[in-house]
Amino acid sequence: MKQYEHLFFDLDHTIWDFEANAKDALHEAFTQNEIHNFEIESFNSFYDRYSFHNHRLWDRYTKGFIKQEELKWKRMWLSLLDFKVANEPLARQLSHDFLEKLPFRKKVFPYTFEILQYLKNKNYQLHLITNGFEITQHQKLQNAGLRDFFQEVITSEGSGSLKPNKEIFEFALAKTRAPLSKSIMIGDNLEADIKGARNFGMDTIFVNHINAEASIIPTFTIRHLQELEQIL
Repeated sequence: MKQYEHLFFDLDHTIWDFEANAKDALHEAFTQNEIHNFEIESFNSFYDRYSFHNHRLWDRYTKGFIKQEELKWKRMWLSLLDFKVANEPLARQLSHDFLEKLPFRKKVFPYTFEILQYLKNKNYQLHLITNGFEITQHQKLQNAGLRDFFQEVITSEGSGSLKPNKEIFEFALAKTRAPLSKSIMIGDNLEADIKGARNFGMDTIFVNHINAEASIIPTFTIRHLQELEQIL
């Protein structure tokens, strides 16, 4: 088996459970801003609309169609509009409160700490490549107790590029001094992580937590983080 030295992880949806943490943080912001007073039937119905708009806007963001600031507040604005609440100040406040609370959530996927320690004990050099926001991602790592596992944290803001663009991978290799042939990308997003790294010439591990159908073929596929022990 090929001998890797540098492991580049994605963060959200790969090791840090974004869905669970976002739902908790948004519920707190929803309650704090008394959104129930606007005749929105339930938090779960609001969260369903948020998830829909967030996914769509993140896709537009990663493709360069919208800026970071627009993504942050418009996902709330569009969610409120679905319930006939046209209140931009409220959408901006909800976005602010949500992003303040989100980095303090600590839920990770099962076996996250165990696998990171296992890999560290085997002397792999662990890094992150993430499209998340610079300050937010560093706060997530610190608060979840993950920061010490990673040598370098490459964000889209810090690199000036977004996955799946090749420039963020070039930046990551330059910053870590990692040879391409000794590097592998580990992530959950077929477009950003798998296609992006593959197009750059890097091997990939698709972390398929949700049993998604893979339209892009990775080097390896796992459905649980413990399965990394069979590859690395």
